[in-house]
Amino acid sequence: MSNSGFTFRRVREEMIESLLNMGIKDFRVLDAISQVPRHIFVDEALWSRAYENRSLTIGYKQTISQPYIVAKMTELLISHTKARGKILNNVLELGTGCGYQTAVLSYFSENIYSIERIKPLVSKARENLNELKIRNVELIHGDGFVDWDNKKKYDGVICAAAPREYPHDLVDNLNVSAKIVIPVGSSKSQKLNVINKISTEEIEQDLYDDVSFVPMLPGKSDDGLDS
Repeated sequence: MSNSGFTFRRVREEMIESLLNMGIKDFRVLDAISQVPRHIFVDEALWSRAYENRSLTIGYKQTISQPYIVAKMTELLISHTKARGKILNNVLELGTGCGYQTAVLSYFSENIYSIERIKPLVSKARENLNELKIRNVELIHGDGFVDWDNKKKYDGVICAAAPREYPHDLVDNLNVSAKIVIPVGSSKSQKLNVINKISTEEIEQDLYDDVSFVPMLPGKSDDGLDS
């Protein structure tokens, strides 16, 4: 399968049509996903499956999320906005993985701060984002529970791993109207949660799809062997 040939273009178009049929309605999200070549985020041996709606291994017992989940989480994150382009200022991502969700988010935020606990995945994500010339991302090797900047205010938070409960401390660092989009639960049962900061004193929590994410683990790893 050629990196630049017709085949990739065709299967990417089929993926977008599939997302539409699955209920993704925000054309800003569909447009961003159509522009991000998912195959570069997985090993070449998996290129033939890169545009299927399935998660794929990226090593270290981690996966790249299925396109529907990436689209759904992004759609939920920006659902309170209508404009196009970089409509958010600061977005925090917990769990960079290979950088695919990060690349999609780069179309919507001036600055993305993305934390990954597994050091080799930080390097892999950096290579992938550099290949796409994405420059508005700061990659951080750290613990997603504690290593985000608590002096910053975020316009959105996306988490690509599932804690038992969402990090309540993060709410204080959200701007009003900002959201945390995060899978919550155990290895047997997880729900996609959206925590919306209604005002400085009030939050609203909504539950969406049943999902299956890797667990969110504390600490950080230099080799990924403890993941």
